[in-house]
Amino acid sequence: MDATKLKGVIAAIATAVGGDGAPDCARSTALARCLLANGCDGLNVLGTTGEATSFSLDQRLTLMSAYRDAGLPMDRLMVGTGAAAVADAITLTRHAAGLGFAGALLLPPFYYKGVPDDGLVAYIEAIVNATAQRPIPLYLYHFPAQSGLAWHVALVRRLLDRWADRIVGLKDSSGDLGYAREVAAVRANFSVFPSSEAVLMEARSGVFAGCVSATANLNADLCAQAWRTGSDAALATAISIRKLFDGKQLVPGVKALLAHVHGEESWARVKPPLSSYTGAEQAALATLYDGLRARNARPSEAVPENA
Repeated sequence: MDATKLKGVIAAIATAVGGDGAPDCARSTALARCLLANGCDGLNVLGTTGEATSFSLDQRLTLMSAYRDAGLPMDRLMVGTGAAAVADAITLTRHAAGLGFAGALLLPPFYYKGVPDDGLVAYIEAIVNATAQRPIPLYLYHFPAQSGLAWHVALVRRLLDRWADRIVGLKDSSGDLGYAREVAAVRANFSVFPSSEAVLMEARSGVFAGCVSATANLNADLCAQAWRTGSDAALATAISIRKLFDGKQLVPGVKALLAHVHGEESWARVKPPLSSYTGAEQAALATLYDGLRARNARPSEAVPENA
């Protein structure tokens, strides 16, 4: 796969947390291998679902290395390297480049709000310049509800006017499909990934490059059927699984179901300030999930890679 051409079903992969609060590298990389074998075209490591900003710089670097050391296909993995401190973002992005990740996903520096566009341009400029010797493709991460800052369309256009050779795409977690369509039209071959599998049929038409979804941790096979064959039934079940989290905390919920699906209770563990689901909440969610799976024809059949 061309490193600048990530596309299709990409899971925003969860990070397993050990009893000491550090990333559990063995479980995290095992999940990565499972998701790639069951339909994911790629993975977004250490994003919001991966609780990236809850880990220390050293913990993030260690987990990034673990994916490479596990022999995973790095050309199918993007990794979150954004940080509040520019120096940390540079360190993470350089490390990602050295490990061979297909792309670095950049949150804006999220502590100060209401900053001018010039400040965000300076942030990107620092990262571009610091990684010039190993020019890893860069993806912007648009999640203003969490970061408090937006990669708005005019700013994206300004950044691409300067660094179209480095900034190759954007992950949109705003939920605003109007924004996603507008930013996708800024430049040909600019890869935009909305955060919901519900866009997969529109993505098949070429509007988007695919999706980067938290719930693809749980419905990758169904998403892959929809993406590769246009199956409306598979997509409907995949969307129903996503809707299980409406009005609930998404990341702890995904991890609660990962614990259920993989039979490993440690998967339910999250980092503060997130809080794990109670046993009753987890059991209720698992019952609903199992019901959706049971009603779907061929519910758990793995989709061959590159089918």
